[in-house]
Order: sequence, then C-alpha cells, then structure tokens
Amino acid sequence: MPMPPIRKIAFVVNDPKPGAAALAEDLMAIARAAGVAVIATRVHPVAADFLVGQEACCVIGGDGTLLGIAAQAARAGVPIIGVNRGNLGFLTTFSADNIRESFPSLLAGAFQINHRSLLACSIDGAPVDLALNDVLIKAEVNSRIVGLEVTADGQLVTDYDCDGLIFATPTGSTAYNLSAGGPLVHPSAEVIALTPICPHTLSNRSIIFRAEVKLAVRNLSAGVTLQVTVDGQRDYHVNGNQVVTITHAVERLPLVQRRDHDHFAVVRTKLKWSGGVTERNR
Repeated sequence: MPMPPIRKIAFVVNDPKPGAAALAEDLMAIARAAGVAVIATRVHPVAADFLVGQEACCVIGGDGTLLGIAAQAARAGVPIIGVNRGNLGFLTTFSADNIRESFPSLLAGAFQINHRSLLACSIDGAPVDLALNDVLIKAEVNSRIVGLEVTADGQLVTDYDCDGLIFATPTGSTAYNLSAGGPLVHPSAEVIALTPICPHTLSNRSIIFRAEVKLAVRNLSAGVTLQVTVDGQRDYHVNGNQVVTITHAVERLPLVQRRDHDHFAVVRTKLKWSGGVTERNR
C-alpha cells in the first residue's frame, strides 16, 4: 500500500561532499515541479526547529550528515530520505543515480518506512540526548584507561578497566561497535549492545541486553572526568559521582526505504562480503 504523497520536504545538504550541491538542486527542482513545498539548509548543526511542519527530510551527504538531524527527525516524527554522497552509507541508502530516477515516485508515496530504535542518554537523571547509532563513554583524556561500573536494572554487570564502553543500537552495530569487535545486529531487533573498547580482561566481550533494560554507568577512576559522546558528534562531560543512564528511547526514527530494500544486500556490499549468489552458482 503506498504511503501518502509528500507535500512538504526539507533538504539537509552537506555541500563539501562531492556532487552534493548539484544533486540537491536537481532534487529540489523535481520536488517543486511536482508542486511540493521545499526548504533547505546547508548549515550544520541544523537549527533546532528546522523540521517543524515538514512531511519528510531529504539528507544529502554521508551517514554523519544524517546522524546530525536524526534526533530532531525522531522527535518530530519526520521520515528521512538518506542520499549517500559519503563513504560507506549504511543509513544513506539511496545513491545519486537511483534517487534521481526514483525521487518522483518517492514524493508520490512509493516507499516504505523502517522505524529505527534510538538510545536515550541521561546524566544524573536529566535527559541530555538521543542516539541513533551509539553512546560512547570514555575518559576525557584519550590516553587514560578508565574504570567503569555497569549495572543493569540495578544489578551489577561488572566493573570494566578499558579505554571506554560503546552502547549501540542495532542500527549502530555496523559503526564503532563493529570496529571494536562487537556483533552485527539486525535493525529490527529490540536490543542494546554493550561493547568494551580494549578491555584489560580478555574475557570481557560484548553483551546484548533486551530493549527494556535500564543501564547505568558509574566512574570508578578518581580524578578522571568522563566524556559521553553521542553518535560521534555531541560531547557531554561527567564529573565525580554523576551517573550516566542509557535506556531504549520512546522515540523512533522513521527511515524511508525503497519497497525492495534488502538489508543484507546492503551489508554484503558495504562490508565487501564474499559468498553471494554469483559465487554459489559457479
């Protein structure tokens, strides 16, 4: 069943990305020709009220560009169309070629929405941010090993001596979590992945928690200030006995995909996996 047609669309454009500016002009022209109201920004970070009243947001850049608008889009319930002009592009799944061809049909409602889970991060009980990919907790000084206590629903998980901890959504499992040796998680899974970075105990491995868990992190290293980084973009500092809490957010990000979208085809392509259909049929 087609979605309702899009009548108002916002564009977030990362101009320094090769071809992004020209592609944005092409897509905005297509939208205006179809009678769609268009607004655009090339300013990053994007203004806090940019998506108010919009029915969709077209992000042209890389995954980082999309992450910069994701929390606002989730809060506003505005679907994101991600167009890749960066490198890997796990989130920006449309290429420049296929978006030009499919944009008129997308505007007419020929797409599906995949709702992606987010993490809610709080410091001493005060909400500070939403993460589409991950929340990283580490020492403010990069060279410092840090001791971190993790509890789940009030029960001790363990104390970590490590370079930091990554709390990842299924969407973020292909990002820093994967680089740190964490698991790949299907986007539809309702879980939170915890992956320690360079733990001093070799048996410390990733842990998968159910979505309803309440995770709390305390600093065990005297005199060390913690840095909490959300989606690799926004930093918060935690002093003394302040507690960082991570939970599954109420909000979800509506991500626009083609109806024939194949998650594992994207994974195989982006991670350059072998063993596809062609190899099996040889």
